[in-house]
Amino acid sequence: MSPSAPAAPGILRRIAERRSTRIQREGHALAATVPARRPGPIVPFLDPENGLLRQPGAALGALICEIKRRSPSAGAIAPTLDPAARAAEYARAGVRHLSILTEEDHFQGSLDDLVAVKSLFPDLALLRKDFLFDEQDLEISRACGADAVLLIAALHDAETLLRLHRRAEALGLAALVEVHDAEDLDKARRFRPPLVGINSRDLCSFRVDRLTPLALRNRIDWDARLVYESGVRGGEDARIAVEAGFTALLVGEAVVRRPALIPELLHALDGTPGTAPAGTRDFWGRLAGLLAGRLAGCPAGRPLVKICGITRSRDAERAAALGADLLGFVFADSPRRAHPGLLRELRGLPVLKVGVAVSEEGTRLQELLDQGLLDAVQLHGDEQPGECAALAFPYYKALRLRGPGDAEAAGRYRCPRILVDAWSPDARGGTGRRVGESLIESITGQRPLWLAGGLGPENIAEVVRRARPELVDASSRLESEPGRKDPARLEAFFRELAGDAPARTPAGAAG
Repeated sequence: MSPSAPAAPGILRRIAERRSTRIQREGHALAATVPARRPGPIVPFLDPENGLLRQPGAALGALICEIKRRSPSAGAIAPTLDPAARAAEYARAGVRHLSILTEEDHFQGSLDDLVAVKSLFPDLALLRKDFLFDEQDLEISRACGADAVLLIAALHDAETLLRLHRRAEALGLAALVEVHDAEDLDKARRFRPPLVGINSRDLCSFRVDRLTPLALRNRIDWDARLVYESGVRGGEDARIAVEAGFTALLVGEAVVRRPALIPELLHALDGTPGTAPAGTRDFWGRLAGLLAGRLAGCPAGRPLVKICGITRSRDAERAAALGADLLGFVFADSPRRAHPGLLRELRGLPVLKVGVAVSEEGTRLQELLDQGLLDAVQLHGDEQPGECAALAFPYYKALRLRGPGDAEAAGRYRCPRILVDAWSPDARGGTGRRVGESLIESITGQRPLWLAGGLGPENIAEVVRRARPELVDASSRLESEPGRKDPARLEAFFRELAGDAPARTPAGAAG
């Protein structure tokens, strides 16, 4: 009996329904030739004793490179790709784990691709990546040479997911359980799978948010090897995932289009656990934990708050007590310039601390990152996308927007978030100027909005209501004088954010 398509959201539902229709017409192999004998032995997939955690000094994690010709989000990627030739190229680059897309209609794959690669490279560990429904799918996967299978939690109810996981194990296959949200995690938590993939791509819109896997990682309360899926396009992305505790990266479109990227990704995976500098304290993972529940666009609670221009410990402590999530310390030429000694005074204050720098000043702040006095650097100068990670890491970019061209430039930066600030010919920040509403709209389609510029108690409630930022950054409008926060304005700012202020006509809106 042919399976019906499991319930699933958005694009995933359409793919599942199409595959179900094809199975009813053609069978589970979908016209591919299933060999009478498996083309190679089963290779343990991401086994700690077989290629994931290798000898000391070798790769910390595993790079899983994908073989696919197209995708629903990117369209045609490599329509004439030869799977065996590409597997050979990956193997020469040092990759031992491959993901083979076998879905026909949306990814232009086939089980024949899996058979071809396993026949020529029996020692490589192969994951069959498809929208698998039932036990027959698993049995065919094994027969065609898969060493592991992808089980997408969103495709199944909890009982079916558990049954398929147990059957995969009985067949000697590893099962990578892929989750996308808290509901998926609840299904997996019932049987605590040892191998979990977290996808940064939303299944309804196929939009990528590279912080989603980091937020979900914080909710996995069992011992599991974690695979970061989707969104890795270079070494910066890989470093963020590794620092957040992921032990493998599954990279598709980026390496299909540019196999020369592999050494950069492998370099990001190099190292030994526990040897990262003290300053690399998983800034993005900690931030994602704060954002949990809001990454999918949910309007839960107020935005995160960064209070910038801190020069005194009393202001830092007051802001933290009122609810600030991040504090900003300016190390550029400014009347709000901070001293490193202040960071030592505040070492135990439980908020994220960000150093604000302009271009080469970022390199000087790396020492403060390495000492654990800063958690990240905000680059507020004219840094180009390819320069930022070399100046300081972790970092995020602040962009002062003058027009739509500046908004378009935001898409070239690899940090998961961009801080949008108002442009001024007189100063790089702290001017009290607002960002125009049209410019805010031009950038919100790229990633969640982080907003700075002219935010104070008189306008913050209306700005948040209209622009719905994920993070707001306030400085000059909270001061009694440059570098000195006014306690009453700080308190009023947080009251407005909490919705506790008396009803009144807003003094201004975003724009």
